[in-house]
Order: sequence, then structure tokens, then C-alpha cells
Amino acid sequence: MLVSRRNQLLLEFSFWKEPEPRPGPNIYEMRTYHLKPGTMIEWGNHWARAVKHRQENNEAVGGFFSQIGDLYVVHHLWAYESLQSREETRNSAWMKEGWYSNVYHTVPLIRSMESRIMIPTTSSPLQ
Repeated sequence: MLVSRRNQLLLEFSFWKEPEPRPGPNIYEMRTYHLKPGTMIEWGNHWARAVKHRQENNEAVGGFFSQIGDLYVVHHLWAYESLQSREETRNSAWMKEGWYSNVYHTVPLIRSMESRIMIPTTSSPLQ
């Protein structure tokens, strides 16, 4: 039984590559950030510089922000071979110059965040 439903219209950040079909198997992490009102441009400016630190292993799938529905919401979609590779990739980001600075400047902009691990269905172009 459907208890509730929420819709959002999302746009992709211009600095993030468009999601493309990929071979698997992969797991996906959807990280959702609820930002403080008025901070979307600042968030985007920091992430435009920082996303390069997370593209070396091809884990960056997409970055989106809300236009209709709950506003000041950002979604990042990441692909990993396993939970172990997720942990290794996230830990290695801290070794890259500039990553700490991005986290330092963006964390104060966040009201709350969520992380979901997702497994693609067999019909999904993202495997």
C-alpha cells in the first residue's frame, strides 16, 4: 500500500558529466544533502572544483539539484564495485590536495544529509 509520495524536478550541475550506461556489477550510493536556504550557488562553486578529486576511478555518476519540490536539495550519485571499494575510494579522496578544503567549506552549508546504497535492477542502464 502506498502511504506517501514525493516528487522533485531535478537539474544536473553543469560541471558534472551526464550519467551514461555503464557495465556492472556495481552498487550505487545516492548522497542527498539538504542545504541551508541561499547556499546553492556557493555549494555549486565548491563542488565544481572538487568533483575532479572523485572522477579518477570513474565513480562519479551524476550531480543534481532540485528545482521543484523540496528546494535547496542536492543529490550525488556514485558507482562502486563493492562496499569495500566504496570505503577505499572515499578514504583515498582525503589524500588528494583540495579535498579537505572542499569539505571544510561545504559542511557548514548543510542542514542534513542522507546516504542510500542502491542495487540496480536488471533492466537499469546503470549496472
